[in-house]
Amino acid sequence: MALLTDLINLDLSDTTEKIIAEYVWIGGSGMDIRSKARTLAKEVKDPKQLPKWNYDGSSTGQAPGEDSEVILYPQAIFRDPFRRGKNILVMCDAYTPAGEPIPTNKRHNAAKIFSHPDVVAEEPWYGIEQEYTLLKKEVKWPLGWPSGGYPGPQGPYYCGIGADKAFGRDIVDAHYKACLYAGINISGINGEVMPGQWEYQVGPAVGISSGDELWISRYILERITEIAGVVVSFDPKPIEGDWNGAGAHCNYSTKSMRGDGGFEIIKKAIEKLGLRHKEHIAAYGEGNERRLTGKHETADINTFKWGVANRGASVRVGRDTEKEGKGYFEDRRPASNMDPYVVTSMIAETTIIGKH
Repeated sequence: MALLTDLINLDLSDTTEKIIAEYVWIGGSGMDIRSKARTLAKEVKDPKQLPKWNYDGSSTGQAPGEDSEVILYPQAIFRDPFRRGKNILVMCDAYTPAGEPIPTNKRHNAAKIFSHPDVVAEEPWYGIEQEYTLLKKEVKWPLGWPSGGYPGPQGPYYCGIGADKAFGRDIVDAHYKACLYAGINISGINGEVMPGQWEYQVGPAVGISSGDELWISRYILERITEIAGVVVSFDPKPIEGDWNGAGAHCNYSTKSMRGDGGFEIIKKAIEKLGLRHKEHIAAYGEGNERRLTGKHETADINTFKWGVANRGASVRVGRDTEKEGKGYFEDRRPASNMDPYVVTSMIAETTIIGKH
């Protein structure tokens, strides 16, 4: 076994200038992350210098068999925590050979919104709280739960420690460090309310980079769980019953909100979000209706309400923001399986461009 590990950890820089680039993209379901690797002649730091590549879209549910070629456009580069050295992970989006974004390419439209002059001027910052559940591979039942049975009720597990309360911490910590290594602005981790459930936060990140960083962080998490023989679930309600669901709360601020008098701007932005509640909910993740029930720290899916320090609201404003009269707010509606490109750009579009 030692020999295999030695080979995996080989430092290529001693013998060659060549590096390995792992191209990462999103498959047809919108949540299946795919990747494949290629050799480059030397180190590359700018995505524009990377070659476009293609893949068989008929095998990812993104193209018919008779015209199966889909083209990958490299968009962002991260250090590769698995191969290390000068090797890289490359976040890509997908286009037809004619240069049209394919229907599942949500990044393309997000990039348009983020390059709108009004949005650029407001420098939108995002902090996304990604919750997820670790499942045993064979039975798809949460880590640490008795097989086919249930643990004690919620309470001791949130930010808990101990072998009977925290399950999968090695995976969580490995992921934390791997994200920092990759250059992702991961700002923290914690154990969640349901046993076997965890959360990490990505941000603050500006505009489109927020989506790139979150997708690569999900990719890294799924690669680590692959090594550990565990399955990661982004389902918003993996276990029915009296258990918290899994969300991806989105913390958001603009230049105006962060400046003096920002609280008034925040209130106006929240009002705009309320007017487009249905459209946002439709785009905030599959199966979210199982999570947004009005219980377990959520607002009912059909109701839009906001409040200061209220975790049962659709949008929460922190006490600090209220006190200082400026800051950020938290959209608590997105599900754990939301597409960050869609959610972040939609929030910017609604609150800055003000489309109704």
